[in-house]
Amino acid sequence: MNKQLAMALASGILGTSILSAVHAADPKPQDVVEYRKSVYTVIGWNFKPIGAMIKGEVPFDAATVARHAQYVEMMSKAAPEGFAKGSGPDAVKNTEAKPEIWTNPDKFKTAMSNFQQESTKLAEVAKTGKEADIKVQFGKTAETCKACHKEFKKD
Repeated sequence: MNKQLAMALASGILGTSILSAVHAADPKPQDVVEYRKSVYTVIGWNFKPIGAMIKGEVPFDAATVARHAQYVEMMSKAAPEGFAKGSGPDAVKNTEAKPEIWTNPDKFKTAMSNFQQESTKLAEVAKTGKEADIKVQFGKTAETCKACHKEFKKD
């Protein structure tokens, strides 16, 4: 009985893996947009509490900042997948992404790279627990967000 259960689970996992691989190879534009929105929801969910602490709106908690910073860093690395070719405003109506993402991909790639680098630094600095240093690095990270939004996101 346990052997049958193990085989059924393995088949289910293998089947899911195969379906995921097929889906990832040719996602629908709307699926890419939903992925993109989800990634940025998670980024915001984790970035906002750090900002609230930096602004003094809530008490500073180094462990909480470090945890949120790790998620921001992780999502910064996941974000580029959400901008697959064919998922821009010409293909999907409910996106705030500007066409410049796809018409000027090198500039967009640089903006994303800047965000990833500063997010990584934020996660590293957050581990120190030094509020002043975290505040400086949070500002640098936020600037990469603002720069990218200004250039590549509709108001």
